Parts: sequence; structure tokens; C-alpha cells
Amino acid sequence: MTNPARRTAGSRATRRPLSRDRVLRRAVKLADTSGLEAVSMRRLGTDLGVEAMSLYNHVANKEALLDAMVEHVGAELNAEMGELAAEAAIDPAQDWKSALRARALAARVVMLRHPWMPTVLQSRTTMSLEVIRYFDGVVAILMAGGFGHDLTHHALHALGSRVLGFSQELFDPGDGSEDNSEEVLAQMAELVPHLVAMLANAAHTDGPEQTLGWCDDQTEFEFGLDVTLDGLERRHPSKA
Repeated sequence: MTNPARRTAGSRATRRPLSRDRVLRRAVKLADTSGLEAVSMRRLGTDLGVEAMSLYNHVANKEALLDAMVEHVGAELNAEMGELAAEAAIDPAQDWKSALRARALAARVVMLRHPWMPTVLQSRTTMSLEVIRYFDGVVAILMAGGFGHDLTHHALHALGSRVLGFSQELFDPGDGSEDNSEEVLAQMAELVPHLVAMLANAAHTDGPEQTLGWCDDQTEFEFGLDVTLDGLERRHPSKA
């Protein structure tokens, strides 16, 4: 018969050591599958099979965890851009517009993989180094495409979050319930008839796998991206 104490000692010996990378991977997976509200130190500790206090050896607190999760996904984002550069091989000096469009659409794939990321990004008080590195790549494309520093600066403001793969929502219908949205629209119809008519007739989402918000489906994202890129093209120094 096996000694229980020996079994315990053996299980401890084979248990995977806790590391910062393991904590972050689990936190990101938890947010991906259960939503950002599910991410807590206690829940994370339970998922990892450790006491919540053990996590504080790797992240100082919940806010530090969120910062680290952004950095973790930012590294994934930049890895995706490296693969894109190798596969697409678009020379921004020859076609800056296609290079930047491909970058934004590739970034959107990452954001759809982690739909909580836009919300956390907009709540941070400090910029992630990995996100800064991503924007450095955007600037490199524009400069290689013949934009000067001033126009590149304007371009970053015009593109906003869209160059990162998501758009800020104009409206938030609350819990996203269709029935609730229709009720609210009916109540508002007399006050703002034109807006209500537009919202009632315009297409919104095409399914949870294609959206990061209420109206932010793929069509709306690409429409806004293309309008901005077309406008920047008209401002290009070669058109002057």
C-alpha cells in the first residue's frame, strides 16, 4: 500500500511551478472565455490551483495584473505583425496604404481573439511598451510612404484606435439585449426621430465572433478605416 505522505510529496514534486508568464496566460484565457468581470485574484488562484496570496509574488494587485495582461497581448500583437510582414511582404515605400490597411486588419484579428482588450486599453493610465512598439511600426509605415512628421502625427490622431483593430462605440445600449434596445428606441422616437430611424434601420452586429461592440462589426470597421486612409492619401505630399 502506498504511503499517503509519499503520494503528497510526489504530487508536490510534479506540480508546475508558478511563474509570471503562467499567471498572465491563465488570466488572459480566463478573460477570453469568461469575460473581464471573471478575472479576480481569487478566481485566478483557484484556476491555477494555488492560494490567491501566491499571485502577489508575480503581480502587485489587480491593476498591475491588467497592465501585465495588456503587455502580454501587446507582445502577441507584435508577433502577429512580424508574421504579417513576412507573409504579405508589402513594401510601404511602394504602397503605404495597403501596408497600413493590412496591419490594422491583422490587429483586429488579435482584438477579436481578446474582446476585453479594447476596454482595458482605454482604462490604462500608462501606455504599454508593447503597444508603443506597435505604434512605432505604424509610424514607420507612414514615414516610409512619404509622410512627414507633422502629417504622420495628424494621421495617428485621425486613425485613433482603428489602427489597433477596434473602433470606439458611438452608442451603448446597456446589456445589449435586442428587446431592451427596441424598447428604448420606441421611447426616444418622438424626441430624436432621425437618429432613431437610422438606428432602427441600420445593420448592427453579424454575430459575436465578428464584433467588439454594438455596431463595431467588420463592415463598419473597414468602412471607417478606408474612409480615413482615403483622406490621408489625398493629403499625401505627392498630391500637393
